[in-house]
Amino acid sequence: MSPTRRIALTAALGALAAAAGGGLAWRRHVAAAAAVDTDPPVDLWALRLPRPEGGQLALADFRDRPLLINFWATWCAPCVRELPEIDRFAAEAATRGVRSVALALDGLAPVKQFLQQHPVAMPVALAGVDGSDLVRQLGNPQGGLPFTVLLAADGQVLQRKLGETSHAELSAWVAALPRG
Repeated sequence: MSPTRRIALTAALGALAAAAGGGLAWRRHVAAAAAVDTDPPVDLWALRLPRPEGGQLALADFRDRPLLINFWATWCAPCVRELPEIDRFAAEAATRGVRSVALALDGLAPVKQFLQQHPVAMPVALAGVDGSDLVRQLGNPQGGLPFTVLLAADGQVLQRKLGETSHAELSAWVAALPRG
């Protein structure tokens, strides 16, 4: 076998091994993400988070109804793009008994400034850096944003999405909720 052919064969085998390893890693990642517990963190309903306009948002006030939680930040371009869609969805979903909140993983000053320029009707609270732990507990091990979760009235996670979502996608989530 010529040296050129041997090098080409070795390179091809190396590429094949790398592809197989990458595929295995991806399958493990997907399996780990699917295995995330669907129960919310034990202390979810005990959380009291500061609101940009003052006061606190008590998540216990949202218990016993389906709840959509959107995690976002002012520095996250997809978050900023989807927030008006989520706000519009929140107003419509309220007629079906679904409540919505936006939890900012950000500081007070940037959130206040952002909301002055882009007001939303749904409740907004500051989860801050500690919100990253909550994001992970709700099934986003990477901690990426935007992240949206739909909880059942009993607090069980029904849907979750890492990445930008849409009004249509969220509406489909609510349409799948049991009536009653």
